[in-house]
Amino acid sequence: MRRLHPLLVLALSACARAPGVSSPTPMEAPRGEIGAAELRRDLFAFAADSMRGRETGTEDAARAAQFLTDRIQQLGLEPAGDSLYLQRIPLQRERFTATSRMVVTDGGRTVALSIGRDLIPLVNLGPGVPPARRVADGPLVFAGYGTTLATPRRDDFAGLDLEDKVVVVVNGAPPGVDSATRANLESESTISERLARILPARPAAVIVLFTEGKRQFFDQLSSELSRTITRQSISDDVPDSERPLPMIMLGVVRAGSPLLPVRWPVDDRAQVLEGRRFAARVFQQRVPVSGFNVVGVVRGSDPVLSRTFVALGAHYDHLGIVTPVHDDSIANGADDDGSGTVALLAIARNLQSAAVKPRRSVLFVWHVGEEKGLLGSAWFVDHPTVPIDSIVAQLNADMIGRNARTLLYVVGPRAAPNGQSKRLGAIVDSVNAAEREPFAINREWDSATHPEHIYERSDHYNYARKGIPIAFFTTGLHADYHKPSDEADKIDYEKLARVARLIRDVTVVLGNSSSRPGTIGQ
Repeated sequence: MRRLHPLLVLALSACARAPGVSSPTPMEAPRGEIGAAELRRDLFAFAADSMRGRETGTEDAARAAQFLTDRIQQLGLEPAGDSLYLQRIPLQRERFTATSRMVVTDGGRTVALSIGRDLIPLVNLGPGVPPARRVADGPLVFAGYGTTLATPRRDDFAGLDLEDKVVVVVNGAPPGVDSATRANLESESTISERLARILPARPAAVIVLFTEGKRQFFDQLSSELSRTITRQSISDDVPDSERPLPMIMLGVVRAGSPLLPVRWPVDDRAQVLEGRRFAARVFQQRVPVSGFNVVGVVRGSDPVLSRTFVALGAHYDHLGIVTPVHDDSIANGADDDGSGTVALLAIARNLQSAAVKPRRSVLFVWHVGEEKGLLGSAWFVDHPTVPIDSIVAQLNADMIGRNARTLLYVVGPRAAPNGQSKRLGAIVDSVNAAEREPFAINREWDSATHPEHIYERSDHYNYARKGIPIAFFTTGLHADYHKPSDEADKIDYEKLARVARLIRDVTVVLGNSSSRPGTIGQ
């Protein structure tokens, strides 16, 4: 599951949720059924260190795609890409060049700041978000914690002129606040609230500094943002004069930083940093790379309905090599989304080997580039390898192997627009109720306005944009999310098997139904 950008209400404080449940040694499933042992075997191979984290645009992701291609070819699925089982996606890698420069001048003294270590510019803010400028120059203004409080009494914006200034704000809490207020003010999700107050004042740039306790988070985010992958564009780059947002940067509070008051943290008042000026010019290098969706079909049994599809999706990419944590730098992504990836393999094997197949065909798409901004699914729905209106529903599996044994989130029936997924949600509920061990389905995240914005954070979102009914299955975030510690030995394989069987059973019901599960307006 991808992170949302801080500007788009990045809310990762939920990462520290309940740890995964350690599973006992998996028992063999009845012959032909989806069982824990099969999933464990595949995931230990797919999320192994040898895969090096499967980062989009690298040979590691290509090796993961080959793993999937080999497996579904062995299973006998029909190829449904544009190059047999592969769908090629033109991408580009964007890196900051050595000519980029950020400096603070204070009288006759100049302090150079490093991209990645000191600050990370947010140049690409994601689909639908206006681009930020790559050039900034202006006097430094410190806006404190960017907040207004009654206790202790403070208003960090009172009397400040922010227009054409470089505004520095700490994403933290002042001394004297209660624990609940502190937790809220230090949350990554409050970045957007601070920016919402600053941006209308037309600053030249905004620098948001995390507190020291968020250093590991910043290091991880910096590593990811320094290796941006986007879709190739044949259009000219947007000049700064046409970029509506000021330069936006993230950093970490550091003792003696030229971006803070001299006596910080004793002096945390909002103030003009007299005599200091910030200037930056950011350059990026763009290198073409290839990405691949992996696409296969289990052909349906009905001569007419087999020309329509129930689509199943998971993303096989992850973060690659990241900042080391306890000497481990490989982000294996066992749960995110190795769990969904191997679940789809098991479902494909189960349906392909069934004596009687569903009447509709089942389209399996393992998407690439989810962690880079849902790139693979966006490409697929814009360049579908089957008619887009032949897809009657899309079921997405992302992070389905952790947390409490009975817990399952389903997102989409309420969050998708125009009620287009409402009927599909009722089908999921009905199938779940008939399972031997039904899940306690949590609908907390099934809202387009929930602070975590889960509805927008995985590949189902792009299918929903096309009016396709969707259901997103996930067992939730946890403390190992987007860390090297997301390892295969932490997965609850019995639970993973149950989720896979539920998705399989919903697929069969949809595949055998003569009617579609819903259209826009239903």
